[in-house]
Amino acid sequence: MRVLLVEDDEMIGANLQQALEAAGWSVDWVRDGVYASNAWAEGGYTCVLLDLGLPREDGLQVLRRARTRGDMTPVLVLTARDTVQQRIQGLDSGADDYLLKPFDLQEVLARMRAITRRRHGAADSLLGSGDVQIDIMTREVLYKGQREQLTAREYALLYALLERPGAILSREQLENRIYGWGEEVSSNAVDVLIHGMRRKLDNEVIRNVRGLGWRVPAI
Repeated sequence: MRVLLVEDDEMIGANLQQALEAAGWSVDWVRDGVYASNAWAEGGYTCVLLDLGLPREDGLQVLRRARTRGDMTPVLVLTARDTVQQRIQGLDSGADDYLLKPFDLQEVLARMRAITRRRHGAADSLLGSGDVQIDIMTREVLYKGQREQLTAREYALLYALLERPGAILSREQLENRIYGWGEEVSSNAVDVLIHGMRRKLDNEVIRNVRGLGWRVPAI
């Protein structure tokens, strides 16, 4: 899965990037509000981690602009602004959750899982329905009641498809959801991932729509 990390502190940003990548996320890290707005507007993110005290443009302005244009990507605010009124302002501006600095990296990851579950209306850790579900906590796929382990890339691809069952996602859309900036992507990367998942599960789990892309069947 792909996360937009907006943080101007080099040490905090580097530690977050390392922890997120170790947990299987593709990370796009920007260090000021203008770059954050531009990157966010391009889309493709599962989650946004947003500092508020940013150069050039405040994080709250970035958040409000995204919500005004209808972007409902889950947002976890990470900030040193610790008054009650400042927390209320952040939540009222459209943040899904708010975490004060200094924070524990494992708590950041847990809150990211929680806000992505809530965004999909899931009370538990499962995303999807019918025969195919993924467990956000364990990063496993449940297919017809059986659990299978996925690689980080396979998980990210299936997550993107299960967000919109029945919808066709093109190769470019899937690549944008799986890979971060600067990552080298081979021309058949998506095909290889889908082939691997079909071997683990079933050929009918992910269906090809010739010339358009791939989808998982809607119930």
